[in-house]
Amino acid sequence: MTTPSPYRPGTDDTAPAPPPGCPAHGRGPGGAHRLYGPEAEDLAAVYERMRAEHGAVAPALLHDDLPVWAVLGHAENLRMVRNSSHFTRDSRHWRAVQDGSAGPDHPLAPVFTWQPMCSFVEGAEHRRLRGAVTGAMATIDHRGVRRHINRFSQRLVNEFCEDGRADLVSRFAEHLPMMVMCQVIGMPEEYDERMVQAARDMIQGTETAIASNAHVMAALTRLVRRRRERPVEDFTSALITHESRLSDEEVAQHLRLVLIASYEATANLIANVLRMVLTDPRFRAQLNGGRMTVPEAVEQSLWDEPPFSAMVGYFATQDTELGGKHIRAGDGLILGIAPGNVDPAVRPDPEAPMQGNRAHLAFSGGPHECPGQDLGRAIADTGVDALFMRLPDVELAVPEGELRWRSSVLSRHLVELPVQFAPRPPQEPAGQAVTVPAPRGNWEVSSLTANSAANSAPTAATSAPVPASEPAPEPAATAPATAPGAARHAQSERRGGLGRRLLRWWRGQGR
Repeated sequence: MTTPSPYRPGTDDTAPAPPPGCPAHGRGPGGAHRLYGPEAEDLAAVYERMRAEHGAVAPALLHDDLPVWAVLGHAENLRMVRNSSHFTRDSRHWRAVQDGSAGPDHPLAPVFTWQPMCSFVEGAEHRRLRGAVTGAMATIDHRGVRRHINRFSQRLVNEFCEDGRADLVSRFAEHLPMMVMCQVIGMPEEYDERMVQAARDMIQGTETAIASNAHVMAALTRLVRRRRERPVEDFTSALITHESRLSDEEVAQHLRLVLIASYEATANLIANVLRMVLTDPRFRAQLNGGRMTVPEAVEQSLWDEPPFSAMVGYFATQDTELGGKHIRAGDGLILGIAPGNVDPAVRPDPEAPMQGNRAHLAFSGGPHECPGQDLGRAIADTGVDALFMRLPDVELAVPEGELRWRSSVLSRHLVELPVQFAPRPPQEPAGQAVTVPAPRGNWEVSSLTANSAANSAPTAATSAPVPASEPAPEPAATAPATAPGAARHAQSERRGGLGRRLLRWWRGQGR
């Protein structure tokens, strides 16, 4: 039965503002919750208030108070993504786009603006474009990718292993996925700190998101031009030469889709898995028994802290009903990944382990389900395994309560993950040396315009050439007696073997 909604996206609202002190104070038109700004610092709590007030589908507001429906129920999300005749990813159906309120200067424009790629089309055109993407994915040498992941992981760890302390977000989780993805798509020379931070910034709805998007697209356009002239064996060339005959614009936009979705999802996934293993009592208990493996830890993280919290968006093509709400043609809807994952209808006990259960919404579903999810899992599995091999005694350097998060409607990620460990010497793998960018400082994307000419070509300090040779076998991780921190390293080896148990657990080897 459809319940009439007191709030309908796209309609004017003249209801009086709530008085100070009222629970609704600070909300937007019609009392709808804002999913941005100060009111949305704790989006998980906001979603639960919305669920309590409205049920599985609730009215909400995006930046500039754009009205949308937030889909909070697990079953309702699946119904939406699987029903392309009623709900489309083509944002040109969105009333806010049609009336200009969601224009090209909107903070989320890089996310919802229609582009000629598979995630924005349906039917035969979707099959043509997605076929090119999945066809190119099929050409990826996954064994070779895992070698790259391991090699890049070693290089990142080498940058801080002698220090005894590190922030695993800025020094590891943020960089490893970009190193791998730049290699996969064929532009390792574009990997640098600016690319990392532009990729992270462009989907956050910030004032610099549009400039960040332009920076990423400029690099991808250069790549497409090179590969169109001279194809090689990489993902980009496979897209260009696919029988679907994609245009240069279509190739560039699909590269952007693959790069950004894979990067953001995997960077968050790595950080979340590391935090979970280092802090969550459930995993400490499993560690002692040796009953959980890395894939299971990853799947638990995909339930508890999905890399993308939500997706903007889906758009109603006709009047319909969802979750007891009347949805009008032209309404916008948010795929609620995080709230759907904790829907009491499917997860009455949010603390219960979800081992072996891949029914989460982390990779969406239906025709637009993420085609690169296995690659993301491989980067997380291999990268975290390599880190714990090198630093088996790693532990959190601050109380868990001091960890800070940065949230947007699209994602929630750790700002830092400070850890400590016994200092160790670098272990340089065989092959050509790579310079890893220094940790980020006060990076400003506004400098993109001023420095675009100076940075249009990679420099020796920022390029990342990839060696052709295999990594050499790693030497023993024990530091020499004269190495800094050797005494602490020896002490950590005597501490009872928690690190060794952690490494055996991570690899699923039992006790």
